[in-house]
Amino acid sequence: MSEPSRPPRIHDVARVAGVSVATVSRTMSNPAIVSEATRKAVEDAIAATGYTLNLTARNLRQQQVGGVLALVPNIANPFFSQILAGISTVLRQRGLSLLVMDTTAVGDQPALAVLGPYLNRSRSDGVIVLDGSLDPGLFTRPGCPPVVQACEWIEGLDAPRVLADNVEGGRLAAQHLTGLGHRRILHVTGPAPNTLTASRRQGFLQGLAQAGLPAPGPNDSIRGDFETRSGLDAVPRILAMEPRPTAIFCDNDEMAIGVIHGLSMAGIAVPQQISVMGFDNIEMSGYCLPPLTTVRQYRTRLGRRAAELLLARMQGDDDRQTVMLDVELMERASTAPPPKDA
Repeated sequence: MSEPSRPPRIHDVARVAGVSVATVSRTMSNPAIVSEATRKAVEDAIAATGYTLNLTARNLRQQQVGGVLALVPNIANPFFSQILAGISTVLRQRGLSLLVMDTTAVGDQPALAVLGPYLNRSRSDGVIVLDGSLDPGLFTRPGCPPVVQACEWIEGLDAPRVLADNVEGGRLAAQHLTGLGHRRILHVTGPAPNTLTASRRQGFLQGLAQAGLPAPGPNDSIRGDFETRSGLDAVPRILAMEPRPTAIFCDNDEMAIGVIHGLSMAGIAVPQQISVMGFDNIEMSGYCLPPLTTVRQYRTRLGRRAAELLLARMQGDDDRQTVMLDVELMERASTAPPPKDA
């Protein structure tokens, strides 16, 4: 009678990956400190052998809960899907689960009353904050687990940040539109308190100045809130402008899609009469009509990097670095040179 097969062990992972047991252990506990090639070799070996951690024993031994909390300002916004997927991938390799809380659920209640019970080492081993509007005092209370900021950031919170280069993204948007020949460009911005709004506006103004255009006046921007509806609601104001803009830069794709829909309903052709572009490169941006020119954020990479920094913090690394990720212009069919009669 053949002996029952034993479950795979960490030594089997090390043998298949061609590394030491200590390297496998380091990769699983703190992937940020090993090379990309080593991390991939260990991940492939784990998949090939079917190795799994004894999570209960590991958590008891390390005095961990076994989960990380992500605070998201609007979980219904498709922008966050790839970021959360990147976070989850890294945590899963470490044997940690991901708990997601929508901070819009706070509503009119004190944030401390709603979020405070979860910002405790008895409920989570670490926190990734994607909402820049929260009070920094939430994360400096005794018992709060390690914190990393991602995408947005909180002024006054001394914690690592993983950000897209929003200033460069705004500059690329202005460079693209002015390069097509546009001179009357409207900016549909995000909400006033948001750190992303200020950064993208800064880059956009830099790009206009580099093209030799004068600083825009108060009527050259419309305040939005990153929701599709606010882009749609901006359209009557756009149509009432005299002269009308020939191009519109929106601070995110959802507002840009709302603008395109509103212009289409009003009989305005995009881009033949007005060009429209966004920011983020969410999944639907390539499928709307016309497909949306936008600034791409590498959202999965952003989520993975945030999770890696958090794992390092959970291991005692006190580096408060800011990681800035590149952005890229994605030119599609929603932008074109201005009409000749403009």
